[in-house]
Amino acid sequence: MPLLDKLSSWAERADDALTRARARLGLLHPLQLLSYRSYGTPSRLYVKGRLLTDKGIGEPDPTDSRWHNLLNMYRRFDSNEISGAQLQVRPADGSEHSVVTDEEGYFTLNLEPKQLPEPVDFLWYPVDVLLRQAPAPFPTPEKLDTRAMVLIPPADAEYGIISDLDDTVIQTSATDLLRMARTVLLRNARSRLPFKGVAEFYRQLQLGRNGKRNNPFFYVSSSPWNLYDLLEDFLNLNDVPPGPLLLRDMALKRKQNTDASEHHGHKLKEIDNLLLTYPTLPFVLIGDSGQEDANIYREVVRRHPGRILAIYIRDVNRPDRAALVEQVSEDLRSDKVEMLLVQDTVQAAHHAAATGLIFQEAIPAVEQEKQKDEAAADDTELDGEGTGEPVMK
Repeated sequence: MPLLDKLSSWAERADDALTRARARLGLLHPLQLLSYRSYGTPSRLYVKGRLLTDKGIGEPDPTDSRWHNLLNMYRRFDSNEISGAQLQVRPADGSEHSVVTDEEGYFTLNLEPKQLPEPVDFLWYPVDVLLRQAPAPFPTPEKLDTRAMVLIPPADAEYGIISDLDDTVIQTSATDLLRMARTVLLRNARSRLPFKGVAEFYRQLQLGRNGKRNNPFFYVSSSPWNLYDLLEDFLNLNDVPPGPLLLRDMALKRKQNTDASEHHGHKLKEIDNLLLTYPTLPFVLIGDSGQEDANIYREVVRRHPGRILAIYIRDVNRPDRAALVEQVSEDLRSDKVEMLLVQDTVQAAHHAAATGLIFQEAIPAVEQEKQKDEAAADDTELDGEGTGEPVMK
């Protein structure tokens, strides 16, 4: 649609002009340098983040009202991106690398470290990022920096886990638009609900069978980068293993449609990149039946034969979607990859233990966590206001 592309380009230019005018008048919020968890190898670090104005979104609180959460959601999407800013990236080897933010305020850099420090929690390597010069008319703060955390799987990792987020880890109700809108817009990281038992199941997958919590997690989602802080807070508050969040850019300009949907294309590209980055690491895939995960994962299996150990698809209680997953599961029998449509995390844990992915002794812990979550969720129904307390403590 050329007309829509032109309107989108005009809107972007108008927004940029307004932002710069506000900066000249001293009416703009202070700058905020964000870093996103990313991944790499011992010979290559990938650093990503964004330079925005700080809209004052604070830590989520149990007492936050629906109006407060809605206002924060508006602030996330009403972002003022700072393009053309000069940044300096400093890995732990003492080297320095320059990078400039793009038109959406993002910065990305692939760099080759001379040496690596001791990792944090088996997996994570810190990289410092500093704002050197903001473009005129934006003022350059005296010191504005952040620390990016880059995941590098250790040599003794047994397998990696690639998981969706919406309706797989977090209850979103993506197949019910009205309910999804209430959940996404009116709840914060403390009042959104995880699926029962998912945190303990994921912790057991991270532990694996070698006694170390060093199996890496990667979260691939079609959610926009504007929701990064909410999603990362949610994982932290509910003690879900951290991992790079591979989200989608919400540029106004429409991208050319291909045979695959934008959702399908984004997730497939990110998963392909992960399997190519770690060519000797097998993977477990986890998703839900609400959208296209089953079809995407089938394509992953076909593109990367022998790399996928198991696929778990959470049932969203839609018979038509369940039938599609069952058909894909049947298709994958010839590839010797099991795709299971599971009702809950306990069912997935039983299969994971039977196939040697986790300890048999881990199943009671998943069952207990599921029961605790069910008791906590009685006071935090999706259609109610909720207590705002994290479900898992």
